Amino acid sequence: MGKQRKLLTLFLSTLQLSAFTFGGGFVIVPLMRKKFVEELGWIEEQEMLDFTAIAQSSPGPIAVNASILVGYHVAGIPGALLTALGTILPPLVIISVISLFYQAFRDNAVVNVVMAGMLCGVAAVICDVVITMSRSIFKEKRILPVVMLVAAFVAVRFFGVNIILIILFSGAIGALDTWIRHRKQKEAQKNGVS
Repeated sequence: MGKQRKLLTLFLSTLQLSAFTFGGGFVIVPLMRKKFVEELGWIEEQEMLDFTAIAQSSPGPIAVNASILVGYHVAGIPGALLTALGTILPPLVIISVISLFYQAFRDNAVVNVVMAGMLCGVAAVICDVVITMSRSIFKEKRILPVVMLVAAFVAVRFFGVNIILIILFSGAIGALDTWIRHRKQKEAQKNGVS
């Protein structure tokens, strides 16, 4: 596929995903996974999970952050710029239109029913994200990520711990765990070579 065509596909894909994604940034993640991992094959499953983790822990909307990471990975800076534009353009237009007619939308019974129905779909998509991401954690067959998953859920759900603290703490533990594992691998390679 030529570079121009790849850039156009990136832009149109993120534009389409963003235009038909309701319910926040987490909803776009499984749709991006389906498009870029399963359909186009431009990204590996683990890379998409890594992009999701980085996008979630970075400042700004997760959908924009994730699309920038995907765009940059696939086509460098032009890809990142186009995917960012494709992601922010639909909400910008939709919110601008809604703000013009806010009073009519707010009091319209049909709009309220449609929004309530969308909440059900959003909940289902978020459950899918949780199951997909959890599945990859359990596939590793390591106890630390599972303990962190459960501990983070309990801390947020039952003790009301600030999510920023959870992300920082989890990131620190993940960095330490990665450093220890790499150090052990280097020592094993060093001992194996000697």
